[in-house]
Parts: sequence; structure tokens; C-alpha cells
Amino acid sequence: MKLNEREFLAMADAELARIEAALEALQERADTDWDYEIKPGGIIELDFADGSKIIVNRHAAAQEIWVAAKAGGFHFKPPAEPGGHWLDTKSGESLPALLSRCIAAQAGATVKLAW
Repeated sequence: MKLNEREFLAMADAELARIEAALEALQERADTDWDYEIKPGGIIELDFADGSKIIVNRHAAAQEIWVAAKAGGFHFKPPAEPGGHWLDTKSGESLPALLSRCIAAQAGATVKLAW
């Protein structure tokens, strides 16, 4: 599904807001040894105690949300249907599942993000 730039940015920003809310809720429920920061331009940066990072950002030219983590780089396409998840372009894994897996691996703790 090809979106115009305005449609893509609206969808991506809404997804980034859901990620932010899920991260905030997780930190309120659990004692975490990581933190996150929202940066201008649609970027979420997670910092871990071991100095590693996870970076989530929107990429308008490709119309994807990108995730960079120790496990690798991942590209997510917008959902085909309203209410669906952004899916990894290679594995088909959902964005919440992949972020949960990457945060858990880098934090050394069980993590489950949901939105």
C-alpha cells in the first residue's frame, strides 16, 4: 500500500506514540535498568546499562519504521488493514513482538510490550 507522505507520517507518528506509551507503562510496572528518550524527527532511543542502544525511527522515503538493535536492523511496513501491526519486511514479525524481544535481550529481563 503506497501512502502519500502526509498519510505515512501520520501513521508512523501514531505508531511511535503507541511505542512511547507502551515503554512508559512498562517502566511504571517494572524496575528497569534502561531508559528511553524521544528525539526530534520521529526517533525513540533506548539506552541500556551496558551502554547498548535500540533506536526506533520513521523513514519517510522508504515508508517504513526502522529499528536498530544488537540483534540487527529491521524495517517495518505499515499495516495493510486499520488496527493491524507494522510488520517486519523480512520475517513478518510484528513491531511489538520484535521490540519486546530486543529489549529483553539487551536488558537481560523478560519484557512484553503490547499495544
